[in-house]
Amino acid sequence: MLDHNALVVVADGHQARLFRNTAKQGLELSEIEQLTPKNLADEGSGAAPQERSPKDEDEATFAKQLSERLNRIALRHKAEQVVVIADPSTLGTMRKHYHKELEAMLVKELAKDLTHASAQDVEKALS
Repeated sequence: MLDHNALVVVADGHQARLFRNTAKQGLELSEIEQLTPKNLADEGSGAAPQERSPKDEDEATFAKQLSERLNRIALRHKAEQVVVIADPSTLGTMRKHYHKELEAMLVKELAKDLTHASAQDVEKALS
């Protein structure tokens, strides 16, 4: 079971939703932030292989930027537990950029696309 105030990140290559577990016991997610490539644009990007399409490149860049944001959360101790739920491609890209501090906080990863799911559906996926 997730601790109170655990951070749950639900992402795909186009957007991410951040939730906190607000329940003292059990699981009750409250959305705290929505992230898009536009509001993560200052996070930086890296070079990618030439064989990627522009769409693939954009998705990989967003996943890297999101990982960098999560790394900063971990390094600033803004979360004790982190869960990442993302489509398989995004999750694979994100994993390459996890800081060891973030890895230590990860309690679960789920390879699913739930970015358009309700908080209740995300809760069900985690139980």
